[in-house]
Amino acid sequence: MAPPRGDRKKGKGLGKPGLGPDRKQFKKHRKEEVAEQGEDGEQQQQPAAAALLAAAADEADFPRGGRSLLSRDEVAEARAEAEADFEREGRKGKGKRKRKGGDSSGFDADDDLGTLFGGATTGKLPRFANRITLKNISPNMKLWGVVIEVNQKDIVVSLPGGMRGFIRSEDVCDISLQENHKDSENSICAEVVHVGQLVPCIVLRVDDDKKEGKVNRRVWLSLRLSLLYKGLSLDALQEGMVLAAQVKSVEDHGYILHFGVSSFSGFMQKADKANVKIESRQLMNCVVKSVDKVRAIVHLSSDDDLLSKSVIKDLKGLSIDHLIPGMMINARVHSVLENGVMLSFLTYFSGTVDIFNLSNSFPTGSWKDDYSKNKKVNARILFVDPSTRAVGLTLNKHLLQLKVPLIDVKAGDIYDKSKVLRVDKRAGLFLEIPSPTPSPGFVSIHDVSDKDVKNLEKKYKEGSILRLRILGVRHLEGVAIGTVKDSAFEGSVFTHADVKPGMLVRAKVVTVEPFGAIVQFSSGVKALCPLPHMSELEHVVKPPKKFKVGAELLFRVLGCKSKRITVTYKKSLVKSKLDVLASYADAKIGLVTHGWITKIEKHGCFLKFYNGVQGFVSRSELGLDACNEAESVYHVGQVVKCRIVSVVPASRKINVSFIISPNRVIQADTPKLGSIVSGVVERLTPAAVVVSVNGFSKGTILNEHLADYHGQAAQLKNLLKPGHEFNQLLVLDIEGQNLVLSAKHSLVNSANDIPSEILQMHAGTVVHGYICNIIEAGCFVRFLGHLTGFSPKDKAVDRPTEKLSDAFYVGQSVRSHILNVNAESARVKLSLQRSMCSSTDTSFIQGYFLLDQKITALKYSNVDWVNTFRIGSLVDGEVGAIEEYGIILNFKDHPDVVGLIEHHQLSDTIVEVGSSVKGFVLDLSDGVVNLSLKKELISSVKGGGTKKKRHRAAVADLELHEEVNAIVETVKESYAVLSIPEYNSAIGFAPVMDYNSQLIPHYNYNNGQRITVVVGSIPSSDPSGRLILLPKASSQVSGLSGSKKAKKNFDHKVGSLVEAEVIDIKPLELLVKFGLNLHGRIHITEVLEEDCMDHPFSKLRIGQKLSARIVAEAEPSRKSGKSFNWELSIRPSMLKGEFEELTPRKEELNYPINGIVCAYVVKVDKEWVWLTVSRNVMANLYILDSSSEPSELNEFQQRYSVGQAVKGCTISVNREKRLLRLKALGNQGVPKNIDKTPQSVSPTAEHTKQGDIIGGRIQKILPGVGGLVVQIGPHLHGRVHYTEIVDSWVPEPLSGLREGQFVKCKVLAVSRSSEGSLRVDLSLRSSNLCTDSSHSRRLFDDSVTCTPRVEKISDLCPGTEVKGYVKNVNSKGCFIMLSRMVEARIFLSNLSDEYVENPQKDFPVGKLVHGRVLSTDPSSGKVELSLRKSTGSKSERLNDISYSDLHEGDIVDGQVKRVESYGLFVTIRSSDLVGLCHVSELSDEPVLDINSSYKAGDMVKAKILKIDEERHRISLGMKKSYFSSDLSGGTNDNDDNEIVPMDISHSLQIPGYDRALLVPETEPRASVLPLQVSLDESDGSDQDDDNKGYEIANGTEAHSKKSERRLKEKARKQRELEINALEERALQNDIPRTPDEFEKLVRSSPNSSFVWIKYMACLLDHADVEKARAVAERALKTIKGDDQEEKFNVWVAYINLENEYGSPREEAVKRIFQRALQYCDSKRVHLALLAMYERTEQYQLADELLDKMTKRFKTSCKIWLCRIQFALKQGKDVEYIKSVVNRALLSLPQRKRMKFLRQTAILEFKCGVPEEGRSRFELILREYPKRTDIWSVYLDQEIRLGDTEVIRALFERATCLTLPLKKMMFLLKKYVSFEESLGEDNKERVEYVKQKAREYAQSLVPS
Repeated sequence: MAPPRGDRKKGKGLGKPGLGPDRKQFKKHRKEEVAEQGEDGEQQQQPAAAALLAAAADEADFPRGGRSLLSRDEVAEARAEAEADFEREGRKGKGKRKRKGGDSSGFDADDDLGTLFGGATTGKLPRFANRITLKNISPNMKLWGVVIEVNQKDIVVSLPGGMRGFIRSEDVCDISLQENHKDSENSICAEVVHVGQLVPCIVLRVDDDKKEGKVNRRVWLSLRLSLLYKGLSLDALQEGMVLAAQVKSVEDHGYILHFGVSSFSGFMQKADKANVKIESRQLMNCVVKSVDKVRAIVHLSSDDDLLSKSVIKDLKGLSIDHLIPGMMINARVHSVLENGVMLSFLTYFSGTVDIFNLSNSFPTGSWKDDYSKNKKVNARILFVDPSTRAVGLTLNKHLLQLKVPLIDVKAGDIYDKSKVLRVDKRAGLFLEIPSPTPSPGFVSIHDVSDKDVKNLEKKYKEGSILRLRILGVRHLEGVAIGTVKDSAFEGSVFTHADVKPGMLVRAKVVTVEPFGAIVQFSSGVKALCPLPHMSELEHVVKPPKKFKVGAELLFRVLGCKSKRITVTYKKSLVKSKLDVLASYADAKIGLVTHGWITKIEKHGCFLKFYNGVQGFVSRSELGLDACNEAESVYHVGQVVKCRIVSVVPASRKINVSFIISPNRVIQADTPKLGSIVSGVVERLTPAAVVVSVNGFSKGTILNEHLADYHGQAAQLKNLLKPGHEFNQLLVLDIEGQNLVLSAKHSLVNSANDIPSEILQMHAGTVVHGYICNIIEAGCFVRFLGHLTGFSPKDKAVDRPTEKLSDAFYVGQSVRSHILNVNAESARVKLSLQRSMCSSTDTSFIQGYFLLDQKITALKYSNVDWVNTFRIGSLVDGEVGAIEEYGIILNFKDHPDVVGLIEHHQLSDTIVEVGSSVKGFVLDLSDGVVNLSLKKELISSVKGGGTKKKRHRAAVADLELHEEVNAIVETVKESYAVLSIPEYNSAIGFAPVMDYNSQLIPHYNYNNGQRITVVVGSIPSSDPSGRLILLPKASSQVSGLSGSKKAKKNFDHKVGSLVEAEVIDIKPLELLVKFGLNLHGRIHITEVLEEDCMDHPFSKLRIGQKLSARIVAEAEPSRKSGKSFNWELSIRPSMLKGEFEELTPRKEELNYPINGIVCAYVVKVDKEWVWLTVSRNVMANLYILDSSSEPSELNEFQQRYSVGQAVKGCTISVNREKRLLRLKALGNQGVPKNIDKTPQSVSPTAEHTKQGDIIGGRIQKILPGVGGLVVQIGPHLHGRVHYTEIVDSWVPEPLSGLREGQFVKCKVLAVSRSSEGSLRVDLSLRSSNLCTDSSHSRRLFDDSVTCTPRVEKISDLCPGTEVKGYVKNVNSKGCFIMLSRMVEARIFLSNLSDEYVENPQKDFPVGKLVHGRVLSTDPSSGKVELSLRKSTGSKSERLNDISYSDLHEGDIVDGQVKRVESYGLFVTIRSSDLVGLCHVSELSDEPVLDINSSYKAGDMVKAKILKIDEERHRISLGMKKSYFSSDLSGGTNDNDDNEIVPMDISHSLQIPGYDRALLVPETEPRASVLPLQVSLDESDGSDQDDDNKGYEIANGTEAHSKKSERRLKEKARKQRELEINALEERALQNDIPRTPDEFEKLVRSSPNSSFVWIKYMACLLDHADVEKARAVAERALKTIKGDDQEEKFNVWVAYINLENEYGSPREEAVKRIFQRALQYCDSKRVHLALLAMYERTEQYQLADELLDKMTKRFKTSCKIWLCRIQFALKQGKDVEYIKSVVNRALLSLPQRKRMKFLRQTAILEFKCGVPEEGRSRFELILREYPKRTDIWSVYLDQEIRLGDTEVIRALFERATCLTLPLKKMMFLLKKYVSFEESLGEDNKERVEYVKQKAREYAQSLVPS
């Protein structure tokens, strides 16, 4: 192995030499970049191919410590290759330096530095010490570090070399505390470690982040001890060993410590840390005092003196995994390197110390003299790299004492008298910094000067004094990193600490991004200029043109937090001379400064100042006019000058004003809140009307506050003009100098009652307000000022609604009912429900008409026409037009007025265009006059002044709150026009909505409908001059008893016969009117007799007169709001005879169980239908009781509608609730299981009986063979046995079933347990569900389809063939379920003819098996089966075939036992002998995809090629050329080169062939072990080359493919040689069995993937998964890089391993998969993963992977075919397949489309719908009719299907074409072969085809 070569591949070599030319600019200054500063300053050289040999040459032979496992020849070979590579790359490096003008000293700076080395492999000593850099750091490396930052979510650790590592909070600790404190998770980092603590950590990953053209790497670490001490056992612990431990718990006498392993724990007494507070989860170092192996407890101590002196000892079994950073060791100096020392320790290990970790922190030029060879020293481990076995050590005297070196300097400090201690021409300068205590310092060669320094030693001498500026600190080594460049001392900003908010800086643009620009100060510090701060413009979409890379601009610093600096380029901020506000402490009242707007709201603006300081400007301080909105004047990002009004530093609140010098205006007459004022319109804005109040105050009326009704507000706004005066306006709020006003009629009228303070609000009162905001949870209602209440969603509307915005709008006038008032929290809870807040007066409709009059006055200059068209008068007009909606009238004297007569107002009058009519005025609004031609209305005016016999009362006779009957004449949007017949047809107006219901659907009145109303106001007293009527439900004032002439009528009583008139028909009742204004109801059950199923209301209509009998008085109900007083009936039986005789005194529930009742649907829920049986008896019907057909159950809600008649039988009666439970009868009448005689009423009657066919719903699918739990009632469930699901014996009876699915089932048995619970056994088998016996026999005559189940053991006898499912498996055998009543057992010896190693794996639970009964014992209920093919009898053994019976050249039949990539294993019939047919012997043509051509269980014919009886081998051949024509009748020359599998059922015709032996003992792909990887597994789903060997070579096509075929043939032979070698190796008798034997084998064959995979399998057999993973990693590193095929096999095996044992499996597989993509062909790796997913039946993951593959490899025909093959196997529909094909054709290049279409058609034939395959072939042949290769493939697919007529028709079509002789003869030969294959009886057809061939040949011969 040569790890340096791997490093070079990753770019760790010559890509960026450490001693290249000096940088011209000082770039790296941040602490995060200090690590890279240090690395660049030292010498970075290329990896060395050789590593140091072990110190002792005579050590033991077994590998230990760092010894190599390679032989001498392999070591010499690796050394030669590595040295050649390094010499070549060294020359490249020198050439690069010469071209760049670098150092020409001839020293190869990239020779060794920067590469880690560890074991003894080559014998060449390294030149440089190991150093950890960002280039060579890798996962699983263990490092020692010091904590420098502890944050809430992460920890920052300083690592060796000055690097920084980051630890996330989730990677800090293994221990999780059971606490619910929210702060505990945030402070977990502080609980575990503290700043300055030395900690060992492990590298998790290294992220590459490419920015600004370079790669920045971030190291992620973990403190989890489970990773650090992985594999640590109790035996490896020794006294004196120093370990890191975490406190698991604090006990009374000590602490329980955790080491990350579960095998042991630690205990430390409190006496060791008596004065130190130790908490749980704290990380600490401790030393092992003793080990109690019996109790697995380690006793420890944390004594500081003991910790600093404890040294690890050399013990047997100590490996590199036991070396933990921080451990102290005894070592001796082995050699001195150029930049450090090499030490050997613990006998077998070696490590290096770089110059920064020597014992003297101030190294001089003679530092090497202090380290003589074999000098003994104490050292601590600094880092360990397990992959390269490299170990870094430190001799630092502070670290030896477990103390962090002290250094009293910080970044940015300048020291003028720094002394040079040593000059290293390749690395830089070592100095002594004169801080309060002298500190060591280092200056990289890149930071020595701004110019190139060719000779460092000449310019700088030891002892010289320099001016130094500190860049950073290496905390672990205690070394300061600095610079002596002149540019470092220029400028005001050097580090982040020098940056102050508000300061002006000049910076250069480095990069420009869509979100902003990255700028860099002269010192190298970088900052961000956000996109909004790049310009003064309002909307900055993209960076301005000034921001070009390299441009130098002037900025001002906005803020500097956490080293994130932001600057601004806004000119108003950059050029501002005002004071800078950078903190809340600097904010003083009256301070004038600049800020910028961040957010604009209705109530004000939010501002931001420097360093994150924020302020708020209220609307009154914005300096806006009354009508202006803030958004119209200001914009987000705008810089504004402002003045601080108030400051609260403690709460970080600042109030600001845009009014710099406010003018104080004292107004004595300022209107007060809630007062009524008048105003004159000054101007109009889009959102409001600006008015002048009292001549000096300004006010605004928002658009929604112009009217109560939403539509009128828009009309009024359009008509308003400046100068219009509002007489009454309510002051809603006062905002500074601006008044917020409202013109709403409801608010103005109730101004005195609207509260302005919360103390004025009392629960139970109803007040007016308006909606100010709507959210999902409810509505906010505003009153006066800012007093606001909240109405929850459930209290806002009576009926639930999805969105409240559909029921209310912002600004809507509402009446709110106060539910609760909480003065302390200032919260008011309201209700807006109409039932609680409906208006009881006429204010809403009055306001509407008053505003309508105002709108009319504003719209029309002359309103004299209003007097002409008075309501109730008669006017003459001329018919202008007849439209669908009515008759249009014109008036001569008023051309602007239009008349409208709706069609229902014509009465019987016939009008024509141009005719004159006289109409009755019903209403006038907005220039439209509604008229009526009804005679009764017109006559009321004509006869109004005469005295008649029947005098009609006048309107003046109406009294307030009087209840009258009215007729609806017409309905408008907001009101209805009514006429009162009893009062001379007086016209009144009734509202159809209220304040709270403007958007809520309301009751719709019908024209001509009669309703009862209450007089709300009379014209003489109403401001609008109209008669206002209120619907009776709206009025809470009891009216008078109707008309004055109405007499009290007490003549009607229960039992009376009356004449009633139908006034309304509802789904469940008739509303009727009888007598004098009496109303009643006829229930739907009181219309027809019980036995009638017709709809009761089908023959009734409104207005129909009926004879009815009063049966009861209506019960009062507040919920339903009944408007009737009597219950009536029109049933014929009720109308006959006397009522007392027919009606019982009290209705009793005399409904017997199983009695038939008729009921009507009232309501349909998701699972219940509620029905009414009579007026007082209800019933319900459960969904599963409605039908037994699943199709009907799925449409349960659609099958029932309100009012529908349903017939059912009673299955339970609840007397208390007067409720019946029914079961629908359907169309079959009375079910068989219902007794004709009524039974006694029992609430718990069992209605489920044996033999019932019922409906059910799958509640749960039980695991394994548990079967199904099916719900058959609301609280009743049944069980379906696993054998009662389907009739036929199928491998997966549960396929197609899902939870929640409706099923039809039969009750097999009903029983009760001892506990009283009901047990119901069900069956879903279709043969049981058929009720007609003859039909059953007709449908299920096929014994294969419907197999009867064994119900009794007595039905079985020895020798009977049975099938069943495996129920349970153990080491002795398994149990089989034959039916729900009978089970059998199979002993292990009878499971198979072959040895069964793992019964649980070969016979999983649920597997379908076919066996023979051996014995039965009905008394004990035991049945014994056998699955063996052979019974072992003497007669059977005589027929067995042995090796002696076989001869080379014999033709045998067999069955495919297993399919491998290199061939088929075939079991020879009538024997146990297995032969191998190599892939090269399968066909005369190349077989490109063996898996798609053959499968386990196929019957094949083969020829014996070779017999090796000694080695028990039989070689077979299946080429067609091996068989003569007379023996090949069973096969055909199909182009797919597939042998058609024989139907096993046909073998019954062979004499002596036992069908029980035909059950194939197959080994499917899913049962292959995870590591049994096919060498070509990645091509398992490949269909690209299918049929390629069957294309017809013709013309130029043959010549163009000849060379390609030769290459393929050569590659195939080479592949066969490799496979043969693998076979020989696999079939050897001396296969290694133990890991030690495999170790020897991998040494001899290090590049064989076969050996490595078998090694992994061996370890898995020993349950050592981790070692198997380690072997996989070794294999990937050991196998030569150029042998990609072998590496690929290991990667596939590794993926399979993680799929079986990874945790979590999916993530583990993806991790290895991503790694494999970096080294192997991406497409092959994807295909291998796909094959694994399909083999292990992870279909969802396979589908997701295919989606990614089709996007990534969209031009690959193979990938698209995989997509289609997978879809077909999953049973996707045809449309989905077509969509995939269309996508593929758009993506594939033209040359691949034909091939893709052909292969898709083949797949359709094999896996999908053959008809689709035919369509696709026909489509191809339509374009290319002479492509014989397409015809050949098409014919092969049809031959496989076996439809002779179709095949012959296709042959006839193909042979009728005009083709060259060679092509036609090919087709005709194929035709002949097909006809011959049909048998001897087909000679005529064979002769016919031959004659056709002769005729075609003769036709081509020239005459």
